[in-house]
Amino acid sequence: MRMFDHNMLMSLATDEESDFVPLFSFEEEDESRQDEVFPDTVSILPLKNTVLFPGVVTPITVGRDKSMRAIQRSYEENRYVGVLSQRDISIESPGFSDLYQVGTIARILKLLRMPDGSTTAILQGRKRFRLEEILSENPFLLGRISILEYEPVKNKLEYQAMVSSVRDAAQRIIEMSPHIPSEAVVMLRNINNNNFLLHFIASNLGDIALKQSLLEINNLREKAAAILQHMDSEVQLLELKDKIDSKVRTDLEKQQRDYFLNQQLKTIQEELGHNPQEEEIAELQKKAAKKAWPKSAQEAFTREINKLRRVNPQIAEYSMGLAYVETLLELPWDDFTKDNFNLRRVKEVLDKDHYGLTKVKERILEHLAVLKLKGDMKAPILCLVGPPGVGKTSLGSSIAKALKRQYVRMSLGGLHDESEIRGHRRTYIGAMPGRIVQSLKKVKSGNPVFILDEIDKVGKDFRGDPSSALLEVLDPEQNTTFHDNYLDLEYDLSKVLFIATANTLSTIQPALLDRMEVIQIAGYSIEEKLEIAKRHLVPEQRKEHGLTPPQIKFSDKTLKALIRQYTAESGVRNLNREIGSVMRHVAKKVAMEETYVPAIQPEDLQVILGAIRYDESVYQEVQAPGVAIGLAWTAIGGEILFVEVSLNKGTGRLQLTGNLGEVMKESANTALSYLKSNAEALGIQPEVFDKTDIHIHMPEGAIPKDGPSAGITLLTALTSAFFQRPIKPYLAMTGEITLRGKVLPVGGIKEKILAAKRAGLKEIILCKNNERNVLDIEPEYIKGLTFHYVDRMEQVLKRALDIG
Repeated sequence: MRMFDHNMLMSLATDEESDFVPLFSFEEEDESRQDEVFPDTVSILPLKNTVLFPGVVTPITVGRDKSMRAIQRSYEENRYVGVLSQRDISIESPGFSDLYQVGTIARILKLLRMPDGSTTAILQGRKRFRLEEILSENPFLLGRISILEYEPVKNKLEYQAMVSSVRDAAQRIIEMSPHIPSEAVVMLRNINNNNFLLHFIASNLGDIALKQSLLEINNLREKAAAILQHMDSEVQLLELKDKIDSKVRTDLEKQQRDYFLNQQLKTIQEELGHNPQEEEIAELQKKAAKKAWPKSAQEAFTREINKLRRVNPQIAEYSMGLAYVETLLELPWDDFTKDNFNLRRVKEVLDKDHYGLTKVKERILEHLAVLKLKGDMKAPILCLVGPPGVGKTSLGSSIAKALKRQYVRMSLGGLHDESEIRGHRRTYIGAMPGRIVQSLKKVKSGNPVFILDEIDKVGKDFRGDPSSALLEVLDPEQNTTFHDNYLDLEYDLSKVLFIATANTLSTIQPALLDRMEVIQIAGYSIEEKLEIAKRHLVPEQRKEHGLTPPQIKFSDKTLKALIRQYTAESGVRNLNREIGSVMRHVAKKVAMEETYVPAIQPEDLQVILGAIRYDESVYQEVQAPGVAIGLAWTAIGGEILFVEVSLNKGTGRLQLTGNLGEVMKESANTALSYLKSNAEALGIQPEVFDKTDIHIHMPEGAIPKDGPSAGITLLTALTSAFFQRPIKPYLAMTGEITLRGKVLPVGGIKEKILAAKRAGLKEIILCKNNERNVLDIEPEYIKGLTFHYVDRMEQVLKRALDIG
């Protein structure tokens, strides 16, 4: 709250937005004029930024047309005008509801014509009034009013004492406020009328709402009490400000005193031959003598040490230089951990920590074998790509443990600032090395296993392109001379085993992807999930929940039911959560000493976890004609995709729904064109297409769908609809087509096959060229599936519909 601003004691009011102009004049309210008669109907003058009190004289600038007419009419008739404040200053033409109902009737003392065309009126507030109604709005506001009188003062002595306190508080504020002239105290002392003193001070208090609330108080004692309360708050605020200013002055004096004492201490220490700065520098040089580092680092250290000797320790440049040389000393320039070359033990550790992932484990063992035979090899840059929850990040920890190396993980998800990789230049305040160098400094090893997590989620904005900065880090031919901006030196990263992880390759910069060796990790089969659950998830969750093996038991049948009915993921993260839910259910039983059966049965899962979430029978039942089952790849694994086709009488219009992308729409048009061009060969009358509207829909329209792998599924569904023949049950397919009827290979085969296996499907139609992808999958994981390899669409229709 601000009392008495720069325009203390009087200011220029306005009925529109304009600057205040100070005016130091006032006239006391003359209560002795009992013969003064006020009209019942007056012109209304709305003000935007002030409240007029009785007795106070103030000039106003009148700019609005209605206000100018109201002032002119009042001046010519009886010189009385009703002054009211607006509730909302943004309203240019206020009505009854836009104005406060209590205002002050004012006498127009003088009218002045200004050079800019506006009019300035000198007003003196006379009596408070209440606006009863607006009689007319044009050409100006005309209102009916009733004069308000104050309630008689019951205890005049108490009232006099309260007014005296208000006067003292006002004088105190003036004395403590440097921006208010001291002459204001004299002006306050010359005001003898108690009522006018309250009005005068209230007109200089706070904002419009506060002034209006004070104007509306009918009891003079209550008005004085309210004013005194607000002024006491202002006094406290000013006292606190003065206390803070005093403390700041004291702190500055203390800093100056400390500076002089430090200078005296430095002089005394020099006289005694004792120099803390030299001792600190000598300690740093002692550490440097034991470092085995490149010549460039040694030269940089020596150069910076010589600078420190010439710099005053009290200034910021000294601490910045000290931080730099300490960073040089703490970096592992030639500190490496010894690798474990017992490859059998490494294989055992990897197999123990992770079930499956054969290809990744083989690649690590190959790297160690070459390193063991050759003795020196630039570390490869591996990139593990696969859906969430398949163990990409945790695999890095196992590799570090197997190699007996330090483990570092750096998350790149959402990283936008290039300096996070390369570091800040030392010219900036708060500069520091990049996170690559900081991580090596933290683990004190030059050859750790370094996980670059979520490399596919690196951002790019005005602060730079971190993925471009990673090119130097992840290029085996360049990272021997990685340049960090803070160090301003070349640092060898070739001994670091970088392992990047990603969910998809599509968002990784092509130049960056070219520098990495990509290892695809597809989702787990049901058999793999079962083994992972038995070996890792169940024991870990049991330990986390404080249970023992006799207290809870999972059979293979129960775990399979849990996998099939409650998870539909490629990884095992959700499976781990569901096992945890079962553990919590049993933990509650044990803690409450309730009777239960430790062996969890498949039928118990619905009681514990709720209704079955994934029903395989949806994919296994015989579908209606026009419905085909396709297979799709997503960043979180393989998915089952229904394609539905319905035919209606019409004009040959094709309608596509289900939130399809451009590629999938083109596949649908290609499939229909092929069907039309081969209609006679297939036994379809060509004129049928001109009389039939075709609607192709893929359920779950809220989920976007796109990709070049639904061609044969769309054509099979269309043919099924035209022949009104259902597609063979338990059959799924994936592949793209051409107008000539050729079937093209697609990607994500392993993920799609595992999705089909999870759904309980038995047959899959694939392009002949995708056969090599199937051969890469462990035979036991696809046991029970039959694959049909095709080259042309005629073979697809023969397999799916027995047509041709």
